[in-house]
Amino acid sequence: MSDVLRIEDLSAGYGPLGVLHSVDLTVRTGERVGIVGLNGHGKSTLLRAVAGLTGWQSGSIKLNGVEIGGTRSQGPDHLDSGAYTKRAWRERKQRREHVLAIFPPLQKLLNQPVGKLSGGERRMVSLGRGLMDDAKLLLIDEPSLGLAPKISKGLLQALMQIDLKDGAMVIAEQNLSLLEGRVSRLIGLHAGKLKGGAVTPDLPTSEVIHHGGHPHPQY
Repeated sequence: MSDVLRIEDLSAGYGPLGVLHSVDLTVRTGERVGIVGLNGHGKSTLLRAVAGLTGWQSGSIKLNGVEIGGTRSQGPDHLDSGAYTKRAWRERKQRREHVLAIFPPLQKLLNQPVGKLSGGERRMVSLGRGLMDDAKLLLIDEPSLGLAPKISKGLLQALMQIDLKDGAMVIAEQNLSLLEGRVSRLIGLHAGKLKGGAVTPDLPTSEVIHHGGHPHPQY
């Protein structure tokens, strides 16, 4: 399998604060990798660094072999903005219907400004926007945040059913049990450093937490 994402010696943060420290990570074609850890230990910053949204960063980030470290990315908040390639824009109606099938509550909210939606509804819009295009790398940050447990499970099931083709997915999530048995690998992130390396999804939770010989708080 080829590398979709390859991170080497990545350090990143905001102002004088260093959040990530010499992180190395490789995600291969077809993989779904779960990054688990307590809030405040760098999960979101890791994904923001890949997207070029941290205050500062050093090290190498390659997407399909192309260096993207230090680039910047931002976009508007409505659903169709995710269909930014020509092909996706032509097919936006069908793609929108696909997203609405995954997130039925959005059907009644299409004409509502995103700023007036609840936290959980905004989360669904954000994820739906990412599904409007043929992305090679899907970065999912805390998908269960703001959602009821039943909706969270349905959301994860929908994410697992996405055909990655020659792409990959990285999910940052505090709720370890939500990812167990669903992703290709689970990796712990503690104090800005990846802990324990690759962990098989059928490994008991206690071994995920203590893998590598260092007991950490339960994620």
